[in-house]
Amino acid sequence: QVHLVESGGGLVQPGRSLRLSCAASKSIFSFNALAWYRQAPGKQRELVARITRFDSPNYADSVKGRFTISRDYAKNTVNLQMNRLKPEDTAVYICNAEEVHSYWGQGTQVTVSS
Repeated sequence: QVHLVESGGGLVQPGRSLRLSCAASKSIFSFNALAWYRQAPGKQRELVARITRFDSPNYADSVKGRFTISRDYAKNTVNLQMNRLKPEDTAVYICNAEEVHSYWGQGTQVTVSS
């Protein structure tokens, strides 16, 4: 069983930045893909950013140019740097890792509000 634990969420004003981190319980080398999703109240879960072993990251159109996904192999984490945050970025952000199975974290709340 793989465990994913997110951290870094919180309340932030519009235009500010947050950095989310997702720690895996095993080496992230084993995963074919790592991703961040988000789910806002009353909305479906949506893909925010995804990175695979060999391809360039892909992003939701709504976050392109503002968010950056990255991996830290030494710490076994996948991170999401979020800049120029907007109120519509408010959601629970959830980490996902894919190998044979797909694993999910519990999520971390991000609230963008003045």
